[in-house]
Amino acid sequence: MRILVVEDDARILADIAAALSGAGFIVDTASNGEDAWFLGDTEDFALILLDLGLPGMDGLSVLKKWRAGGLETPVLILSARGTWQERVEGIDAGADDYLPKPFRMEEVIARARALVRRAAGRATSVQEIGAVSIDTVRMSVTLRGAPINLTGLEYRALAYLATHKDRAVSPVELREHLYGVDNDREANALEAIIARLRRKLGAQFIVTRRGFGYSLAGDDDASGVTK
Repeated sequence: MRILVVEDDARILADIAAALSGAGFIVDTASNGEDAWFLGDTEDFALILLDLGLPGMDGLSVLKKWRAGGLETPVLILSARGTWQERVEGIDAGADDYLPKPFRMEEVIARARALVRRAAGRATSVQEIGAVSIDTVRMSVTLRGAPINLTGLEYRALAYLATHKDRAVSPVELREHLYGVDNDREANALEAIIARLRRKLGAQFIVTRRGFGYSLAGDDDASGVTK
C-alpha cells in the first residue's frame, strides 16, 4: 500500500516514514502544503497522513481543497492542535481520523491499517479469500491453515490485490504500490512476483485479465485463467 505522509518537521517525518515502511507500506513524503496538495491530487494513495501546521498552505486548507476536488482517499490528521474543537474542525473538513501529537508510532500504524481496511470495506485485520488467509497486522499468509513464506514484495502485491479483490488492478497501479512512483522497475519484475505467488498459492489464484490487469480468483479451482 502506498501512503503519503505530509509533515514539515524533518525528524518527525523521517520517524513516521521509517515506522510505516517497517509495517509494509510504501511511503511518499511532502513537507509543505503546495507539494502535498499536488501529490494528493495527481497520485494514487491508499491513505494520507496530514499535519496541519504546514508552510505555504496549511493542512486544513489542503484537506478542504482535496475534498472540494473530489478526492476520496482516507486522511488521518496528525497535529499538535489537539483540542476537541480543532479535532471537530478537522473531521468536519473531511478528515477520517485525528491523532494529536505527541503520539506513539504503534498507534499511527494501527490507525493507518484500520483506515485502509475500512476503505476496502473490511472490519477485521484478517481477510479470507478462498483457501488463503491474509493477516495484515502480522503481515502473514496461510494456505489451508499452513503458513506461506512470502518476500516483502510478494506480500505487498498480494495484500494490494486482496484489498481490491472486486476489480482488476492494472500493472502500472500495482507497480506504484509496490515500489513507489519514482522507482523505475520493468514490467517483467512484476510478472516474476506474480509467477512466484502463483507457485506458492496455486496457479489459478491470481487471474490475468488481458487488457485490464490482475485480480484474485479466490478459488483454487477457478477456471478461465490466463497465466
